[in-house]
Amino acid sequence: MPNAPFTATVNTEWIRQVPDGSRITLKNHRTVARDGNGRIYQQRAFFVPDDGKHESTLYQIEISDPTAHERYVCSPAERVCRLQQFFGSLVEPSSGGPATPVRAGSGPGFTVEHLGTQTIAGLETVGSRETHLLESGAAGNEAPILERKEFWYSPQLGINLITKRQDPRFSTEQNFEVTNITAGEPDAKLFEPPTGYKIIDTRNPPEIAPPQTSSPD
Repeated sequence: MPNAPFTATVNTEWIRQVPDGSRITLKNHRTVARDGNGRIYQQRAFFVPDDGKHESTLYQIEISDPTAHERYVCSPAERVCRLQQFFGSLVEPSSGGPATPVRAGSGPGFTVEHLGTQTIAGLETVGSRETHLLESGAAGNEAPILERKEFWYSPQLGINLITKRQDPRFSTEQNFEVTNITAGEPDAKLFEPPTGYKIIDTRNPPEIAPPQTSSPD
């Protein structure tokens, strides 16, 4: 999405219910940014226990350019960036009214409930809740299973500021929240491979030479 630059932090919480009734809670946080040309910078970080004793560690940086159709995937541990083809394309903000997130789910058992609007971090968001009912026997389940997803979407930025997912099939909850949002152009250096990293272009792998046959003496 062009002409909507920002920098923010994505906070993720992953909760799993274990058989004894207790819960395992893991968290991470990472920086994301998008410039006015639609280029995207985002970090990937390891999950750590939510005990205040562990700090999430960065393990990957991704830089995506929808105009050049390039993506750099960089490993700080290796100090290497792998250049890949990126198939994303720019999407202009809707001019026909409030934008809404694209719905992936459809078909029997899917319902969408509109939750109205609320202001988050100074931005107006549009809320929706998706439910997916799996009838008994649909996935080997003895009883019906209800999966829930809740979204609070910012038309101005074109992203969800809050996402909540509950999937009883895996006894998990996932919560995503975007915070520390700063509108305006991010540091241009974010959209360049880090200095000193080796660049490996994986788009055109080298040709493998055919095996040579030896002629008889």
